[in-house]
Amino acid sequence: MNILIVEDNKAINNLLVKSLQKKGYQPIPIFDGESAANYIEQHQVDLILLDIMLPLISGEELIGYFVEYDIPVIFLTAKHTLSDKVRGLNLGAEDYITKPFELEELFARIETVLRRTNKQIRKKIKWHNIHIEDNTRRVFIQNQLVTLTPREYQLFVYLVQNRGIVLARETIYQRVWEDTCESDSRTLDLHIQRIRKKLQLTDMLRTIYGVGYILEE
Repeated sequence: MNILIVEDNKAINNLLVKSLQKKGYQPIPIFDGESAANYIEQHQVDLILLDIMLPLISGEELIGYFVEYDIPVIFLTAKHTLSDKVRGLNLGAEDYITKPFELEELFARIETVLRRTNKQIRKKIKWHNIHIEDNTRRVFIQNQLVTLTPREYQLFVYLVQNRGIVLARETIYQRVWEDTCESDSRTLDLHIQRIRKKLQLTDMLRTIYGVGYILEE
């Protein structure tokens, strides 16, 4: 799933690239409007995250061009008044998100737009020698299928999406089990042990005693 990021702020663009890669998308960073217009003439794009205030060609000028290619657009901009939002949606944007924004909300909006525009979501995540096919919920090590239970799969994907970050036990329970962590529960520990064994992650999936777990980058 190719997502074009048309954003001239390099820090925001880089953040979006890294975050979308972790979610299994293929982000393409673009920093001005003219380059964005040239890019879609030559490449397949499934969704565009579009700033309004851009060098060379503005987002408001670009969106009509993108809509002609039947590419859904989400405006991602600092222009935050109601009239700005109404204008953006009237120009053809599928959604309008103002800065600053929360990444989790952005991901949810992206999924919603892709479903609404009937784009086929076939996310593939690669990490070291492990491949995750999110549409089939299958995990491979060097092209060999590894059988995970639904909960093990959900937990492993959450760890991969947040690799390099120390995750508290309570946070993992809330996000994966949608429940609070009981102090005497061994459920999470047992799932971690099984994932370590099945996916050969003894050195990469570490316990941070008294806190939780971290999957190394």
